Parts: sequence; structure tokens; C-alpha cells
Amino acid sequence: MSIGNSPEDDRPSVEEDDRPSVGRALQQARIDAGLTVEEVSSTTRVRIPIVHALEQDDFTRCGGDVYARGHIRTLARAVGIDPAVLIEQYDAEHGGRPSPTPAAPLFEAERFRPEPRRPNWTAAMVAAIVAVVAFVGFTLFSGDDKGSSGSVASQTASSKPSASPSANKPHDPKPEPSDSAIAAAPADKVTVKLTADDGASWISAKDHSGRLLWEGSLKQGDSKTFTDKQRIDLILGNAGAVQLFVNGKEIDDRYEQGQVQRLSYTKGDPAAG
Repeated sequence: MSIGNSPEDDRPSVEEDDRPSVGRALQQARIDAGLTVEEVSSTTRVRIPIVHALEQDDFTRCGGDVYARGHIRTLARAVGIDPAVLIEQYDAEHGGRPSPTPAAPLFEAERFRPEPRRPNWTAAMVAAIVAVVAFVGFTLFSGDDKGSSGSVASQTASSKPSASPSANKPHDPKPEPSDSAIAAAPADKVTVKLTADDGASWISAKDHSGRLLWEGSLKQGDSKTFTDKQRIDLILGNAGAVQLFVNGKEIDDRYEQGQVQRLSYTKGDPAAG
């Protein structure tokens, strides 16, 4: 009768078998966010062939583990998932992070060098103060020139800066921007304000020419305001968590949590495109 591990002990856990690969997790998150490979490449500056390679778990085109981790982290943030979990999975599948280079021995013969002698500034300052005090004392108590003491005293008094009336005056507090400032939006422009009031959401905003104004994850409680002279184009990764104000008016459309919406707004009364 042999004693050893049973076959069940050698079986991998169900959790590890069912866990998708790093590339598959990135691809699925992008699809769930309603984004194309071209849109992810445009917002992250990662070239399209590398995005395709990463989603196929081909990390050889990244140029090394350091660049692979950076691309994984960038793509994960763009599609709205936690990059730390994917980085940990990548390290486990590729041998972990490189070990740090050991520090050189501290006690080497060539390092024992005498430090350059620094000037004694304290002694120099004390000597200067003593000289000034001696000169002032000689001037004040000299019997040959009594008028000089009054002159020195008057010069000393006049050398003191007079208190400015505004020195003790409290500063007027700067007015904080009000949430209703969006109501004063100029009529000749389109102004869009987004507030993540019911959770976080990935946001992308472009102007009428297609120039990217801002993209990233908007945390709960944070706000962003965008202005353009013609049109604002939006992509909301979690539209149900975002409150919209367009040209000073609140948009009453309510979307579900996790719903992806592409919206466009122009001048005048808000109208979703």
C-alpha cells in the first residue's frame, strides 16, 4: 500500500480553470463597454496591431514584460476594469516580476574618503554680530559726538517698516463656483456638464471636429464640463450613473446601470443625437 497524494490533490482548482486569460478578459471588457479596437487604440495611443495581439494573449510584440504590464494597465483602465487583477495574473503566468538587483557592499575601501571641510558659517555670523554691536555701542556712548546718538536712534526708528493698514485686514474669501453656474452658459456655444451621482462611469468627450477633449473614468461625486462652439459628442460607459446638464437644462432621460450610450448635443435646446 503506497502513501501519497490522491489524484484529487493534483487537480487544479475550478476557480483557476474557469478564470479567463488576460487577453480574453480585456477583449470581453471592451465588448461589454461597447467599444471597438479602433476606439480603444485612439484613446490609449496603443497601436491597433498591439491591441489585437494583447487580446490574443500574444505579448511578444510589446517589447518586454515592463511594456506588456504598461499596455495591460492602460487598456484595462480604458475599458473600465481593475488593472491590478490582470497585472497579478500576468505576473503569475510569466514568472513574476524580476528580482531587484542586490545593492553593492557598503564598506568598500575606495569609499572611505575624507569629506571636504565646510566653512564655519556660525562663527562668521557671531563675529559679524559682535562687530555691529560694538560699533553701535561706541556710537551711542561716545562723548565727542552726542548728536550722533540721536541720529542713530532716529535712523533705527525710521528703518522699521510701518504697519500697512492692509496687513491686518482679512482677505475676502474667494467665491466658490456654484453648481448652478451651468445655467449661465453662453447662448452661442454648447455646454455639457456631467456628474457621476450614482456610481463611476467611463467617459469620452469630443468636439465638433472629432478632437478628443477628455477620456477616462469619472468617479462617483466628480463632475466634468465641456464647451464647444458647435457640438459635443459623448460616450458614456455607465449611462445610468451619470447626471447630464446641457445648455443649462437637466436631461431627464434615465438610463440603466451599465448601459453604454453615444450622445451628441448642439446649441439651443438640448437634443440627444
